[in-house]
Amino acid sequence: MFDIFIMKRKNVFLFVGILALIIVVTDNSTSILKFFYPVKFKDEVFGYSRQYGIDPYLVLAIMKAESSFNPKAVSRRNAKGLMQITDKTGEWAAFEIKLANYKNSDLFNPDTNIHIGCWYLRWLIDNLKDVDLAIAAYNGGIGNVMEWLNDKNLSSTGFILDKIPFKETERYVVKVKNYYYVYKKLYQNQAAIGSCGY
Repeated sequence: MFDIFIMKRKNVFLFVGILALIIVVTDNSTSILKFFYPVKFKDEVFGYSRQYGIDPYLVLAIMKAESSFNPKAVSRRNAKGLMQITDKTGEWAAFEIKLANYKNSDLFNPDTNIHIGCWYLRWLIDNLKDVDLAIAAYNGGIGNVMEWLNDKNLSSTGFILDKIPFKETERYVVKVKNYYYVYKKLYQNQAAIGSCGY
């Protein structure tokens, strides 16, 4: 128990040391935030976001929440890659967008994963008519979200959720929206990122 406590303290000191070094080197809080909120796979994110008419900063927020930008990530439910796509969703999306010779291992390819993730996010937004609901469905499934919308205890209007009964999904929506807010604030008005038209 004591050894674990010491190890945790060492990790904290290492983190604080790295953070202090970043502050000294950059002397800029925006640069520090960019370290924790990077724009990775920019060409794929901005390209497929434009193709499917979605905000690239939302895609980055989902990617950060889902995998922390790890293209080899695998979840407990066997969702794969950057945007944590399940095999079933991958196969369906690949058929819909006509990806030739698709196989489930392609979900570890950043280009394929982001392509499918952006298409799926667009599909959720189109079917639910609301970005917050789409974020909830990305985590909790569209079937559950539709069921919640039909429950007067969870949705007084049938169009917006007053309450999300899955704690994991509730936390996920908050996390993604927070990440999205930070990404927009950090990058939206920068020519280097915004050159893709957003």
